[in-house]
Amino acid sequence: MDRVLIRQLKIETVIGIYEWEKKIHQNLLIDLDMAWDNKPAADTDDYQYALCYETVSKRLTALITEKPIELIETVAEMIATCLMDEFDVPWVKVTVMKPGAVPSVAAVGVEIERGYC
Repeated sequence: MDRVLIRQLKIETVIGIYEWEKKIHQNLLIDLDMAWDNKPAADTDDYQYALCYETVSKRLTALITEKPIELIETVAEMIATCLMDEFDVPWVKVTVMKPGAVPSVAAVGVEIERGYC
C-alpha cells in the first residue's frame, strides 16, 4: 500500500475543556499517514494524480480553527472524516499531539485509524 505522509502539521487553535483553555490559543501537532495510489502520479509525473500536501494541510487548518473544540479525540475524528469524504482517502492514520498539556510530559495525544486498505 502506498502512503502520503504529513508530519507535525502545526495548528494553533482554541482547544481544551478548562475555562482558561477556552480563552487562549494552543498548538496541536498532527501526523498523517494517508493511503494513496502514488503509481499514476509517478508513472506520468503529473501533479493531477497526486494527493496535494499543501491543499490537505490548508484544509485541515481551516477545519480545526473554525470553532473551539474541547477534545483532541474530536480533532482526530474530524480530520479522518474530512480526508475520507473530501479527498477520497480510503484509509488514514491520524495522530494528534497536544504539547504542554500536562506539565511533566512533552506532549499528550491520540492516534486513530479509519477506513480500509
